[in-house]
Parts: sequence; C-alpha cells; structure tokens
Amino acid sequence: MRQLLLFVRKEFYHVFRDRRTLLIMFGLPIAQILLFGFALSSEVKNLRIVVSDQAKDINSRQIVNKIKASSYFIVDDKTIGNNEIESTLKKGDINAVVIFPPAFGDDLQRVRKAQIQIIADGTDPNTAKTLVNYLNAIVAGYQQEINQPAAMPYNIIPETRMLYNEESNGSLNFIPGVLALVLMIVCTALTSVAVVREKELGTMEILLVSPFKPVMVLIAKAIPYLILSLVNFILILLLSVYVLNVPIRGNITLLFLESMLFILACLSFGLFISTVTESQQAALLLSMMGLMIPTMVFTGFIFPLENMPWIFQLISNIVPSRWYYLIVKSVMLKGLGFAYVWKETLVLIGMTGLLLIISMKNFKKRLA
Repeated sequence: MRQLLLFVRKEFYHVFRDRRTLLIMFGLPIAQILLFGFALSSEVKNLRIVVSDQAKDINSRQIVNKIKASSYFIVDDKTIGNNEIESTLKKGDINAVVIFPPAFGDDLQRVRKAQIQIIADGTDPNTAKTLVNYLNAIVAGYQQEINQPAAMPYNIIPETRMLYNEESNGSLNFIPGVLALVLMIVCTALTSVAVVREKELGTMEILLVSPFKPVMVLIAKAIPYLILSLVNFILILLLSVYVLNVPIRGNITLLFLESMLFILACLSFGLFISTVTESQQAALLLSMMGLMIPTMVFTGFIFPLENMPWIFQLISNIVPSRWYYLIVKSVMLKGLGFAYVWKETLVLIGMTGLLLIISMKNFKKRLA
C-alpha cells in the first residue's frame, strides 16, 4: 500500500511539473466552457441591414421602427435604387437589404395587400435564413396589430431573395471554412513536426554543416508541404464543384494565388512553432490544439463573429484563417475581383512576413 501511494505521489509530481499536461487538463476545459457557453451561440445578433423606405408613409415607418427596436439588427437608413443593391452587398459590410416600394402604404390601405422586398447575402445560408425569419416575424407581428377582427385582414407579403445563393445551398458557407481549416492545420502541423524531427534525430546538425545556408535548409523543408497543400486545395475545389455543386464565380487564378499566399502564411507559422518547441509531440500539440480551436472558432464559418464579445472579435484579427475565409467567400462565391480583397491580402502578406522574420531570428539564435 505504501509503494502504491509513493507511485501515486510520484505521478502527481510529474503531472504538476509538466505545464503542457496542466494546460490540457485544466486550460482546455476552461477555454471550452468560456467559448461554448459564453462567446458562442446559435442565436444570431448584430445583423447589419440597410432599410430603404421608398414609401415613407405611416405603415412603413412603423415597421422600420420595429426593426430598429429589435436587438438582432443594426439598421442603416438610406434610400438605394435597384441597381445599387448588388454593389452594396458586394462590399460585405451588410447582411441584407429591406426595400419598401413607393406605393406600400397605398396598396395596404386600398387593396389590403402589399409587398416588402428582402434581399439577403446568401453566401452564409444559415445567417441569411435566420435573418429572413426574424424579419418575417416582425412583419407578421405588425400584421396582427393592425388587423381588426370584423374587417378584411391586411396582408403584407415579404418577397425574399438569397443573393449569390438562390438555391440556398448550405455548402457555400462550409467550403471556404473547410479550406481554411484543412490548409491551416495540415500545413502548420506537418512543417513544424518535419523541422523538429530533424533536431530530435540529430540530423539537423548534419544539414547545417553542409554547403547549404541555414535559410535554404528551412526553405527546402517547406517546399514539399507547399506543393502537397496546393494539391489538397485543388482536390477540395474539385469535390466542391463536381460533388457539392458549389460554383466558382470568380477568377480561378486569383483564388489560386490567394490560396498560395495563405499556405505560405501557414508554413511560416509552422516554421515559427518549430523554433520554439523541442519535441515532435510539443510541436504537434501546439499546431493542432493551438490552431484548430482558434481556426474553428474565430474564422466565422461555424459561429458568427458578430455574436462574440468585443475581446474575442479583437482576437479574431490575428487569426490568418479569418482573412483567408473572407477572401474565398468574396472571390469564389461572390465573383469579386482583387479590388474587393486587397485589404485582406495585405493582412496575410504582413502576417507571413512577420512570422518569417521571427522564425529566422529564432533559428539563428539557436545556431549561435
């Protein structure tokens, strides 16, 4: 019994001495509880919509006021023409446009029937459907208020359109997220483990005394994973188009170049991890757990970023996959050009350059 207690005590000592084990045992559950219980919610909030009230009568104003009073929406009042709707949604700053036609109030009073046009950004089908349901509920509630039991009921018909996704294909939101998740984890994990393995086996010293420069050694280690990741990217695109019926509306060359930039950012991340870890297990743990959860949570394809507290929205800005996700949605699903994604591209270039500089400095310090 005494020996058993000694072994238990020894095991406790090893557990509490290993910070990585403590992080997995206590840090991960706490993070999951905070994220899934507080930051993440299936409820959609802070939806940005433009309400174009062309009627400006008492009925349209009453409905607009109800939309503004809802906690689900952030409303921008401005009158836009039919030719401006698509360009407004292309910018990606709003989720939907609600249009009251000029004769809305007259139609409602004279024939007791009127239409409202709701045009939603269908590249995120789940959010778009939820948004339309919220608006329909507000309109239905207003109808009940104005209907009188003895009179002929008023009938307001919302005419809904899912821009960029007329068929309401749920895969449209899924594919950009999967691309970001797969490339982020695979590129980073494989690169970091490959470099650390050389250090563990003692072959890194042999490589470094060869005529190759240290920088060339790292580049040589990264190139195979760059090529394999591009093959992965092509396979996912082929499956998306021919199996899931997801169209590529934009320039395929631009999409390929942006994906190559994101892969380079992931490889840079992998090189950085390899310079701060001593074992393959540590590199794999940091690559998988340190990147998988942030990529799933802070990219926006599973849970809307608008639902999260401002601190988590701030953290999402340093996650490379978030910017790549926005680029893929804009180019692949909306058919937009470089003029609409240059800001996200600059962010990825900056992240890649910064990670490469830090990785090279850390690598040279270890050689010194």
